[in-house]
Amino acid sequence: MNAINTGTSDMGKVVFLYRSLAYRNAAADMLRKARRLPRGAERSAARRYARALRELSQTEAWLEGRVADEPQAMQRMRVAAAR
Repeated sequence: MNAINTGTSDMGKVVFLYRSLAYRNAAADMLRKARRLPRGAERSAARRYARALRELSQTEAWLEGRVADEPQAMQRMRVAAAR
């Protein structure tokens, strides 16, 4: 189900795009940092933080009210529950 938000201006879409890209870039940077760390608690924490940033960038549109789709995490849980 796709929602159409007619009240969003073009400038709002540009700001949304830059914010979403910033989250994606931050997630990629954090994942690169985590890969350089030795295995352990700090590496695991950095990987969790990178995953959270990536999921936030994917759900940013949903949080802004622009799309009514479910986040991927919910879709994965439903698939796992159906098995």
